[in-house]
Amino acid sequence: MVKSIAATLFLIVLCSACATIPSLEQRRLIADSLAAGHDWQASLLPAGRFDVVAYTPRHIQAAEALTVYIEGDGFAWVTGARPSSDPTPRDPMALRLALAQPFGNAAYLARPCQYVDAERSGCEQRYWTGSRFSAEAVFAESLALDSLKRRFSARRLTLVGYSGGGAIAALLAARRDDVERLVTVAGNLDHRTWTARHRILPLTGSLNPSDETEALRGVRQWHFAGDKDVVISPELAKGFAQRFPVGAQPVVQVESGFDHRCCWAENWPRLYGMAAGNPR
Repeated sequence: MVKSIAATLFLIVLCSACATIPSLEQRRLIADSLAAGHDWQASLLPAGRFDVVAYTPRHIQAAEALTVYIEGDGFAWVTGARPSSDPTPRDPMALRLALAQPFGNAAYLARPCQYVDAERSGCEQRYWTGSRFSAEAVFAESLALDSLKRRFSARRLTLVGYSGGGAIAALLAARRDDVERLVTVAGNLDHRTWTARHRILPLTGSLNPSDETEALRGVRQWHFAGDKDVVISPELAKGFAQRFPVGAQPVVQVESGFDHRCCWAENWPRLYGMAAGNPR
């Protein structure tokens, strides 16, 4: 019954926003209704200069291993030349992936300035434009990870990053000693190459995962890409993998017919099982 009500509410909110840009409240409601359908709830994690929103199961079972899903860049731009006033995602793909995980403990982390009323909280626009992968943003996500580990009594982490969240996940894995597996989905693993290919402004205030290959050599990695993805092409993940020594290159799996959004959530139980070493 809870899932049915949440699904109906989600469709109403999403359809009402089709003709216009959904408000922050509508975007929050979309995430809340998705989470409620699986008996998850939101919480606010203090993380240095930011407060980071997390979604977790309402009833947590302690375990040593925890998989944390990191959201993409969200609604960062209204047009190619006009930044959004708030980066809260309109449809949170990383949350959908977290809710579709077939086994094990899972949690979701938004990015700094998402879901928190960016203007009132003092978030600067640069944190979802040129500095979206800044040292401050990575540090905030790391503090939030520490909070989630304590909540779940976890010792080992798998990080799953969607789109720009893949960059954050990789940068975190390069800086922490508790990340045993890094998984990205349509991940932005080299923003210098990405901005050059799309002929957009470089992310001058951001760290770049492609500079972290030495630190990531000891982390098991699996990078998914869609062959129809025109936002982040499979070549980006392949180029990132080729920076590692032969014989130590991470897995890059290109899914036929997938683009930047389709069809990751629907197929996530199968894909997660592969990346976790438990194909089903």
